[in-house]
Amino acid sequence: MAKYFVHESSFIDEDVSIGDNTKIWHFSHILSKSKIGENCSFGQNCVIGPNVKVGNGVKVQNNISIYEGVEVEDDVFLGPSMVFTNVVNPRSFIVRREEFKKTLLKKGCSIGANATIICGVTIGEYALVGSGAVVNKDVKPYALIVGVPGKQIGWVSKAGNTLKFDKNNRAVDTFDNSRYRIIDNQLIEEKE
Repeated sequence: MAKYFVHESSFIDEDVSIGDNTKIWHFSHILSKSKIGENCSFGQNCVIGPNVKVGNGVKVQNNISIYEGVEVEDDVFLGPSMVFTNVVNPRSFIVRREEFKKTLLKKGCSIGANATIICGVTIGEYALVGSGAVVNKDVKPYALIVGVPGKQIGWVSKAGNTLKFDKNNRAVDTFDNSRYRIIDNQLIEEKE
């Protein structure tokens, strides 16, 4: 017996793996050979796959298509109506399936509503892409990205809070007292 929920209006193709406690809501379609982890949530009107891998604890809001070539690691948040692409120069009259570019969303990153992720990029761990941004190049872990094209305007903590740094390039997130430091233009979480 399935240990996940699929709304009766959704379609699940054959040869799909869905983890325990995952919920797939109204009018969604999971295409063949896709693998979805545990404790995920898919809002209404989502299309996944084929051949897509989604990790554990992923939240996919309404109106999102995750195309072949996209891989989503654990604990990623995808805001409503955000967009992925999988071909750099699409034409309706040219089949380019062999040209799909890999796009990787690393653990814990968040993508805001209506953002667009151009294929072939990697979004780093715990990065935060603001609503409406267009990401066309790799994003560093913990980076805060906004605008068109997307540009880094700061750093965020694991909790997604904007960090403010002292003169020694150190910051503390008051949410959980986690400590961070900028070294060689990379954000490092300092362990006690």
